[in-house]
Amino acid sequence: MNEPVLGRLQQLMTLREGVESLSGTGPWIPAADWLDSDTHLTLLLDVPGVETDSLVLEEEGTLLRVMGERAAPARRLQGERPDGRFIRTLAFPQEVVPQSGEARLAHGVLEVRFEKRHPTIEVAAFAEAEGHGE
Repeated sequence: MNEPVLGRLQQLMTLREGVESLSGTGPWIPAADWLDSDTHLTLLLDVPGVETDSLVLEEEGTLLRVMGERAAPARRLQGERPDGRFIRTLAFPQEVVPQSGEARLAHGVLEVRFEKRHPTIEVAAFAEAEGHGE
């Protein structure tokens, strides 16, 4: 699938999840970034206040679904931060090896690292040494 189609698919999934969140009290959609390295893709998802045991990741073809829940603070007087369940569906920006994800949660950021199906190969150009090969 090409990048413009994947980008549009991601926008539609995020919009759908936003509409679904309007029906309940407090659902939210955490912000996400994809990072690229030579051999891996890494997803960073902002989930402050979410406990590790409430997080569920489901990989389905070219999509990753992340679900979790953030509890409402006790004795809240006023609130702007959403709480409750969230579901975020993301399209992989590149092909990954199925079920290769490794996740960790630290400082409110969920980091999930996936092995690329086709690693990037860096090519370095070397200048021929003067006088070599003459």
